[in-house]
Amino acid sequence: MTARNFFQKLWDQHHIADLPGGEALVHIDRHLLYEITSPQAFDGVRAAGRPVRNPELTFATTDHLISTAPGRGDDTVDGGKALIQAFRASNRDHGIRHFDVHDPQQGIVHVIAPELGIALPGTTVVCGDSHTGTVGALGAWAWGIGTSSVEQVLATQTLTVRKPKTMRIQVDGRLGCGVTAKDLILYLIGQIGTAGATGYALELSGNAITEMPMEGRFTLCNMGVEAGARTTIIAPDDTTYAYVRGREYAPVGPAFDAAVQHWRTLASDEGAHYDAELCFDAAHVAPQITWGTSPEQVMPIDALVPDPAKMPDHEKRSAAQRALDYMGIAPGMPLLGLRVDAVFIGSCTNSRLSDLTAAAAVIGGRKVASHVRAIVVPGSMSVKREAESLGLHRVFLDAGFEWREPGCSMCAAVNADSVPQGQRCVSTSNRNFEGRQGPEARTHLASPAVAAAAAIAGTLTDTRTQGAN
Repeated sequence: MTARNFFQKLWDQHHIADLPGGEALVHIDRHLLYEITSPQAFDGVRAAGRPVRNPELTFATTDHLISTAPGRGDDTVDGGKALIQAFRASNRDHGIRHFDVHDPQQGIVHVIAPELGIALPGTTVVCGDSHTGTVGALGAWAWGIGTSSVEQVLATQTLTVRKPKTMRIQVDGRLGCGVTAKDLILYLIGQIGTAGATGYALELSGNAITEMPMEGRFTLCNMGVEAGARTTIIAPDDTTYAYVRGREYAPVGPAFDAAVQHWRTLASDEGAHYDAELCFDAAHVAPQITWGTSPEQVMPIDALVPDPAKMPDHEKRSAAQRALDYMGIAPGMPLLGLRVDAVFIGSCTNSRLSDLTAAAAVIGGRKVASHVRAIVVPGSMSVKREAESLGLHRVFLDAGFEWREPGCSMCAAVNADSVPQGQRCVSTSNRNFEGRQGPEARTHLASPAVAAAAAIAGTLTDTRTQGAN
């Protein structure tokens, strides 16, 4: 039998039929919904007189439009109330499990899906959000879809797709002191660019990956789409199985043991072919900070801002100059010591317990700089409860951070949380596009530790050498 790579095995297990034009029909194991892209899809199903094909395989949460302020309700953002209430009614009408605003399991869709065992190794998972690939860390084939595709999955539990090529990025060696999963994925995007994995199913491998805890793997796969990947996957292993065991929607007893036995067969066969392969050394990665308006415009935090004039590619040179103008910085200057106005710790990239723990460890009893607004937004109600049981909320509150309710918050600024015009924010989220956190907001992507240090110092700070002093 021909050796197959991990993605090929996932494809073979879900492929139903080839279609004209080079597309194929695949089965969808789990469908995730949230309140922005789903109400219109429900309208389409309703207009066609169709039921939801498999409501038991469909899960919904309210996370994007909802406020993260204490005492929140439906009416927290202009235009949001109608979408939130329509979404709630559709889920109720179709018998879909909905983690609503006040549900004790509510949270960001890409956080609660693995947390509850909804996403599992070897499954196909789709959602109308580009960061669905987060759960590829479990060994799931997961990707974001548009509203028309959401409607197709609701009605048929299948989806029409074009088979991607395959790419493997192997990262060996050990990450240095103070270097995190967020730094690694920013580094990789900086190396290959935001189009480096376009058209590929991207598999991450190597001992730097296999030695990483699950929550770090979620961060890696969350940002694979920022390198253009259609999906980002990590083969399941003992770390994965230990994480999945006991989750609410995971198999139990003998069924779990049988599932693990199957999951162990999913890893790429020796000698399997990939359309592209790259290798990196984890020891070369330093704490990263973005300087521009794309995740690929990134550098070590102690480096100097690059000079567009020295970039050989005209298109990148032009984009870099535009980014520098937007960010209000100049070639050759250090970012260390640059004044910041806001700090956001949260998003589907970095809002899990380990992220909050890492940020709290940096604070060390100190206070947020007087000119900085700093907010912490747990990724789910479960994360919030766990953090509070450990006293992390008191660390943040005593330092002057805002301790919020779970949601997408300042990541996309489609709710009340945003960065004021012209202000500079250090964010643990995944995108730093122009206006992403608010009109003319300036965003620097970083790890939770670097973000926390910036909040205390009031400036960009290297946690390895300066702490937050």
